Amino acid sequence: MPIDPERLKTWPFPDVLHRYAAKDTILYALGLGYGTDPTDEDELRFVYEDGLVPAPTLAVVLAGPGGWVRNAQTGVNWRQVLHGEQSLIIHRPLKAQGEVIGRTRIDDVIDKGEGRGALIYSSRDVIDRESGELLCSLASTTFCRADGGFGGRSGPTKPLQEIEDRPPDLTCDLSTSPRAALIYRLSGDDNPLHIDPAVARAAGFPRPILHGLATYGVAGRALMRALCGYDPARLRRLDVRFSAVVYPGETIRTEIWRLAAGRAAFRCRVVERDVVVLNNGRADYA
Repeated sequence: MPIDPERLKTWPFPDVLHRYAAKDTILYALGLGYGTDPTDEDELRFVYEDGLVPAPTLAVVLAGPGGWVRNAQTGVNWRQVLHGEQSLIIHRPLKAQGEVIGRTRIDDVIDKGEGRGALIYSSRDVIDRESGELLCSLASTTFCRADGGFGGRSGPTKPLQEIEDRPPDLTCDLSTSPRAALIYRLSGDDNPLHIDPAVARAAGFPRPILHGLATYGVAGRALMRALCGYDPARLRRLDVRFSAVVYPGETIRTEIWRLAAGRAAFRCRVVERDVVVLNNGRADYA
């Protein structure tokens, strides 16, 4: 069954209630490498319950809609799906623990053409259950590699942040643990691609890969260090395009270009292979 864009744009996503505790907040931060140096007091507060502060990118693992693309009624060949882009706008800082509601919707469906795939643009609001306040707005692009040519609109596609043709103003190198994917998956993404060597080989990878959203979180950690003085309240927006995989144990270098006041462009590359893994990044900060 081919994709029906009108069906997708009215997909009945139920509200998702997500209760998370301090241990969940700490586990998420550990999966991104916070506390690698346990004497670094700037990072310790993201993994220590005494004065615990949540990493701002924690929002990406809260109150998600689950594996909805696996439903045959979507028309999506879910085995050929990739996470193409991710955006996070932070309206209010997250609490270290609490209850939130996630509301997801499909904003648009783009047909790139036969053999070129399709794009599904979706959004999710993360709302504090107690106060009803909007905490974060997330947007995601799902690249459906095998589903183009269903007769839908070919555009417009979302604009991307340009990377300037000059050396970066700042760089930040962060190593990932060989066990990073084993820890990060406990925050909700238990896809065997990230832990089972046989599954990884079947997918064409020599070994399990790191979650894309874990790489995204490492970029957030680097930007917190380089631009925000480790103050999560200063990070307001984080957009990226996923361009290549990271293997646990590799070093991620975040290259940052200062733009207008409170805005920067960035990209991330794996140092060991000199491969850009996140591109067209945008960070807004106070």
